[in-house]
Amino acid sequence: MSELKLPARSEDFSEWYNQLVLRAELADYAPVRGCMIVRPYGWALWENIQQALDRRFKATGHQNVAFPLLIPRSFIDKEKHHVEGFSPELAVVTIGGGEELAEPLVIRPTSETIIGHMWSKWIQSYRDLPVLMNQWNSVVRWELRTRLFLRTLEFYWQEGHTAHATREEAEAETRQMLDIYTDFAVNDAAIPVIPGKKSDSEKFAGADTTFSLEAMMGDCKALQFCTSHFLGQNFSKAFEVRYLDKEGQLQHCWTTSWGLSTRVIGAIIMVHGDDQGLVLPPKLAPYQAVIVPIFKTDEEKTIVFETARKLKADLVKANIRVTLDEREGSSPGWKFNDWEMRGVPVRVELGPKDVAKQSAVLARRDRPGKEGKISASLADLPATIERLLVEIQQSLHHKALAFREANTRDPKDYAEFKAAVETGFAFSFWCGRAKCEEQIKEETKATMRCIPLDQPGGEGRCICCGQPAKEKAIFGRAY
Repeated sequence: MSELKLPARSEDFSEWYNQLVLRAELADYAPVRGCMIVRPYGWALWENIQQALDRRFKATGHQNVAFPLLIPRSFIDKEKHHVEGFSPELAVVTIGGGEELAEPLVIRPTSETIIGHMWSKWIQSYRDLPVLMNQWNSVVRWELRTRLFLRTLEFYWQEGHTAHATREEAEAETRQMLDIYTDFAVNDAAIPVIPGKKSDSEKFAGADTTFSLEAMMGDCKALQFCTSHFLGQNFSKAFEVRYLDKEGQLQHCWTTSWGLSTRVIGAIIMVHGDDQGLVLPPKLAPYQAVIVPIFKTDEEKTIVFETARKLKADLVKANIRVTLDEREGSSPGWKFNDWEMRGVPVRVELGPKDVAKQSAVLARRDRPGKEGKISASLADLPATIERLLVEIQQSLHHKALAFREANTRDPKDYAEFKAAVETGFAFSFWCGRAKCEEQIKEETKATMRCIPLDQPGGEGRCICCGQPAKEKAIFGRAY
């Protein structure tokens, strides 16, 4: 059997993360540098994330579509900020079928351009608006430094794209999607997030305004959870996406785009994981419960498995995602450790004595050792596990929120600020000038993560230059 022990999070967080992704069989390295192969367990987690979001998107009127992987290079060049932002990351196809192409094709880094091109054909009148679309796909960005899930050349995500008749509608859409992501982050991923606006230097290439959710990882670094962009009329003017209004006048549409990627899996690992491995939020876990049979003789095995299979069927009827560990040649103790590594929220331990008493021992993944173990009757097991899953889901969010709050400071001066961003977040007044933002980045390696939508009010002094400031921002070192 393979060694299950991981490096300690406190000693080498980066290596702990890398080893955990591999050993929990979430993903593996592909033969192409910077690419990853998502394994079945990791893909099951991504599918649950997809379903949780897709349900929310469709409830707000969005429809799924599919656009091509290849985009004419000239499309990327049409929006000047877009091409400036993405040129260093583009993968370009120049040969097809053994012949040089008349026009190079870009492997999509994102789809605003080709969607804008098609909208110019499809949108003619105010009656065609709004257009509310989303697609689940993969994109390619030629990153130099890569890490499984967090930053890879090719990654999986969803990208939403909408077109509206008015600025107000598009801005409302941008904020609505940020709210939907927040609801998912808090209630499904159990990750507390800070919704806010990005600075001009950090916003999406081609956007008027970019909003994001920022989360604190287990090593106190920041991770951008997702983004929602108000694109104004930048792409609609570049691609002539226009409509006839009610007065018969031609107007350019107002557009948005928004996305969340497999990077969220990295966030779940780093926010909730511990030295034993993954700790998965029940709403997203591929398996919410695992039954581990315990026996010594063939006779005991027969008795235990008969009860275990019936128990599994009962849990399936209760809509609990469950698996029965029937692997041979592994001890129960090894299986306990293996399922802890995989982060299954509830482990059901079932031996011959338990069968005789018509009970089982339940172990909560979020509470290691004896503290997390209870005995429950088999008759009530589905209801007991349902209750535990709700408790675990809430417990994970509360723990992560307490951790973030304990590691977020409001420094009095720049010296305190420098110390704060070495070990967590600083929540400080900022004058809004790019010069101060750049100075902070150079001197502390921290970036302005976002200007939170929830502001304390009042005025203060910029933490960097001391000039009057009206807004506070979150600063931190980031992935």
